[in-house]
Amino acid sequence: MIMIWLTGAAVVVPVAACSSNEPAPGKAPQAATLAPEEPEQEPVKTHPFTGKPYESLKPVVAVKIENTAAGKPQLGLKSADIVYVEQVEAGLTRLMAIFSSKLPPKVGPVRSARISDLHIAPQFGKPAFAYSGAQSKLLPYIAEASLFDVGDTRNPGAYFRQPGRVAPYNLFANTKQLLAKAPKASKAKDVGFTFGDPPAEGGVDRASYTVKWPAARFTFRWSEAKKQWMIWQDGKKDIAAEGGQLGAPTVVVQYTKTERSEFHDSNDSYTPLVHTTGKGSAIVLRDGKAYKAKWERESEDGGTTFTTESGEPMNFAPGQVWVALASRKPVIP
Repeated sequence: MIMIWLTGAAVVVPVAACSSNEPAPGKAPQAATLAPEEPEQEPVKTHPFTGKPYESLKPVVAVKIENTAAGKPQLGLKSADIVYVEQVEAGLTRLMAIFSSKLPPKVGPVRSARISDLHIAPQFGKPAFAYSGAQSKLLPYIAEASLFDVGDTRNPGAYFRQPGRVAPYNLFANTKQLLAKAPKASKAKDVGFTFGDPPAEGGVDRASYTVKWPAARFTFRWSEAKKQWMIWQDGKKDIAAEGGQLGAPTVVVQYTKTERSEFHDSNDSYTPLVHTTGKGSAIVLRDGKAYKAKWERESEDGGTTFTTESGEPMNFAPGQVWVALASRKPVIP
């Protein structure tokens, strides 16, 4: 209460106490304003073979494909997730293409299996394996291998002869019919690859990189416009049957031990055995740079990991990956 003196008389005037914490007269209390919470974004699922987004993982199909001038242009390679380059007899090379995220309608020319294929396949679980025959000594090994045999002998309805091509380079396969005979083929899973930003250090600018086998030569040339390593073989552009030059965002040159196997062809040319388990060195090509790397694969049913020289994961660029299984000193076994 406040007393005010007016003409000698004290008048008591009631005055309400005010607080800075109370609202001004005629205004309702204000609730504290909070910033709206942003909804958490679910991490994008990326494919273990390509590092690209996917909706569902699909079965794996491995196809043995011809890789000499007589069999070119090849069909379906542009859709492969991974392409392995393997040495075969006489110092030549052959491809094993791995399909899962994309499945082209047709692939080829399909060629015969080799012992090295059976050592690569188990890291994919039990894939469908398409090939056009094998020497009789190898057949028991194929029967015991971790794969579903959908070769032309077991699954003849999936194969056809392409007009305009000469045998044996005219055998192609319908991929849906390959999978129809392998309904339990393993779906894509982790095979050791990592994808993402390149290492901050260690890369050397490279316009091209050449890998040699005794009777074959690959050159990978960086295209800044296409963000790919465009592929030349034996001095010529590697053109796809679908059109355009073959190329990939990541090329791995995996240096391995290659020695003579117990198998040989009718000319007594021995089949190389490419050792893809163990450990060794590699060169990883991505983004116009070459990185020194190390590879390790402890067992055949495990994947192959690639690391930088300092031991960090060697990330690949998202997209197709070519793995050239090479030797520091290539020889014909």
